[in-house]
Amino acid sequence: MLACLLCGTPPCEAGRPVRVYEVDTEGQTPAALQEAMRQALVRATGRRESADDPAFASLIGDAPRYVKSYSTGPRGEPQVVFDAAAVERAIGTAGRSVWERERPFTLVVLDPPRTRTNEDAARTELERVAAERGLPISLIPLPLTDSAGNALGADALLQAAQRFGGDQILIGRGADAGPDTPLQWTLYTHAMTTSWSGPLASGIDHTVDALVPRPATSLADADARTRVQVQGVNSLLGYASVERLLQSTPGVRHANIAAVDANSVTFDVTARGGAAGLGQALAGSARLVRVSGTGESMVYRYQPQG
Repeated sequence: MLACLLCGTPPCEAGRPVRVYEVDTEGQTPAALQEAMRQALVRATGRRESADDPAFASLIGDAPRYVKSYSTGPRGEPQVVFDAAAVERAIGTAGRSVWERERPFTLVVLDPPRTRTNEDAARTELERVAAERGLPISLIPLPLTDSAGNALGADALLQAAQRFGGDQILIGRGADAGPDTPLQWTLYTHAMTTSWSGPLASGIDHTVDALVPRPATSLADADARTRVQVQGVNSLLGYASVERLLQSTPGVRHANIAAVDANSVTFDVTARGGAAGLGQALAGSARLVRVSGTGESMVYRYQPQG
């Protein structure tokens, strides 16, 4: 079994690519391009305040200089394509962090299910905000209970999301009403579970806020490898869960099994900012708790959740 894990696990990358720098535009005037750059910066950093961040004033003012080409979007809308490498260099020079373009595909579930009309309206609002923040989502009618009517736990929900191609699941519970009606939201990822209350837009906004790197931190550094040992893993299900958890952690490019023993598994992880960046990304995780480790070697303990 251990030999199969070591030899049969291909390198994996987490998330789905987002076209951050292809932005709808009202024209090719300097003012239109500056507005498009503001939208691109919000997507690129994952932060709403980037549109008005004084650190980006010169970048926004010089927006025409960063234009790579013009194109047509999937619905026939005019778009501008900015030079991704040049914009990201400018973001780094301004002392801000870039959110990886491979982002977790988030399945959104509203409970109770909406009527067809309200579901369509909710989907439109959710997709609008998700496009603004650069988060790939899909609103689906996923069951939240088992055959006996018992509420599914975090692991079962994430397994269900995975069957539909999702990396994480966002559930909004509350009345079937308009977009401004407060809902109780819960985000389930392989690294954490977090809850809040707010209208439809806040479901997406808080999800992105929980995922993006903190500004001006080591996550702005280049990708680097680190060795991570995870204790408390003694089954195939545990190995698979921990691997999936690491692969879905923001900033992680690859997480490949390097060694296993009776009660632990060791991964070679490539992450933005290396060990420091990975440690920061996992700081709030209830599933992987830091035990020890300094430099390029880190030790965690896996704590399964129901």
